[in-house]
Amino acid sequence: MSEIKIYETDVVVVGAGNAAMCAAISARENGANVLVLEKAPEAEKGGNSTYTHGSIRFAYDGVEDLKEIMPDLSQEDIKSSDFGVYSEEEFYEDMCRVTNYRTDPELASILTGKSFETMKWLTSHKVRWVPIYGRQAFKVDGKFKFWGGMIVESVGGGPGLVQALHEEASSLGVQILFNAMATELIHDDEGAHGVIFKHNGKTTKVHAKAVVLASGGFHANPEMRTRYLGPKWDLAHARGSRFNTGEGIQMALNIDALATGNWSGCHSVGGDRYLPDFTEGFQKLSYPFGILVNAEGKRFVDEGADFRNYTYAKYGRLILEQPGQFAWQIFDQKVSRLLREEYKGRQVTKVKANTLEELAEKLEGVDAAGFLQCVKEYNASVRKDIPFNPNIKDGRCTEGLAVRKSNWANTLEDGPFEAYAVTCGITFTFGGLKINSITEVQDVLSHSIPGLYAAGEVVGGLFYFNYPGGAGLMAGSVFGKIAGENAAKFIKTREIINS
Repeated sequence: MSEIKIYETDVVVVGAGNAAMCAAISARENGANVLVLEKAPEAEKGGNSTYTHGSIRFAYDGVEDLKEIMPDLSQEDIKSSDFGVYSEEEFYEDMCRVTNYRTDPELASILTGKSFETMKWLTSHKVRWVPIYGRQAFKVDGKFKFWGGMIVESVGGGPGLVQALHEEASSLGVQILFNAMATELIHDDEGAHGVIFKHNGKTTKVHAKAVVLASGGFHANPEMRTRYLGPKWDLAHARGSRFNTGEGIQMALNIDALATGNWSGCHSVGGDRYLPDFTEGFQKLSYPFGILVNAEGKRFVDEGADFRNYTYAKYGRLILEQPGQFAWQIFDQKVSRLLREEYKGRQVTKVKANTLEELAEKLEGVDAAGFLQCVKEYNASVRKDIPFNPNIKDGRCTEGLAVRKSNWANTLEDGPFEAYAVTCGITFTFGGLKINSITEVQDVLSHSIPGLYAAGEVVGGLFYFNYPGGAGLMAGSVFGKIAGENAAKFIKTREIINS
């Protein structure tokens, strides 16, 4: 029998996405030696962070703040764009509002209050940002106006963000092991002392003075989805990383860590009905400019309730609840130019027709008569006297319908018409571990587990039912930075006590 290989380090970080690498960089710049364990092979590194657009939400006070994180922002960009202002108070209120005021107020306050300084810290570590033209700003009267509290994305999207963080960590001397799946925490009554993991299939150990868990939630685990989210969630398409199967959370629960947050909730979006799991380009998020109908041909949701940023992460659940777990998004030529890039890919379940009657026959699984009646009633209800403006909540609504459309209501009458078949896709889960303000994992008696920290999607308590777009990456960055810094401080304090 071969002998178990043993590593030794100051801080071991489980995971290698945005939150994990922020923790690794932060711990390293605070003097700790760091080892990162990445379950995935190098080509698939980065967890869910790799599958994002790199869009991130933070508080800022106008263009001067934005120039601090985007020093290459041109005068032409500034002149042609209305970037607006997004205060800490607005960010905090968005966190409260979209979670039905259930978000942990302390964690939400830290997230919003430290968001801009964390953006500057990321910039100092060679992460580059650019404005999100096209997805977060439409050109109206010759000027781009940004909406919904998100202004920038990382250069190269999610893969670019992950690559930048990995390159910076490596340059600082952080060691990263790929194909390294953590399976168990090494612990005793004095706290966490390392991790047992399988490296290329071989059982291995790392003894460490502190552990940071940042390995994501359980969205890619159909058994855990069904157990915690409920019936039908095994049928949802899994987006993002196939490696986020919940081991990090389970390892902590096995040593009596305290579970918290919305364990029956998740980030779920509408996306292509037939694309396989873990496929990029799945989501279809231009629904505010059209209508959504189910198998009965009926609308079932207010497509224009709010900006897409504030509704897309909860509408997947509503699609999952429809007959057959699918719906169709319908658009006419008035808005086709506004559809996002993901509608133009090769792998898109799309039909097109010159008339509504022709379209009705092409909508697979939909009652044609029900659909045509729905559109007739919808068209008659639109307030045509209110101007359409995609950059603001324009109030162009319907009147008299059982399911109202609150904004961006346009009649469906200008062919050719386009329709896209969608189903529910799960991106990440909301339930996780309880942490305090310095990201120490709490036990079931609400005491900190010495030497154990957590950040990213393994943490519960921030998001309930829904979330503001871009807040997940920001939370990973903010709490990852805090986790790494405090893990390093913990080591120094313990060394002083023991000296």
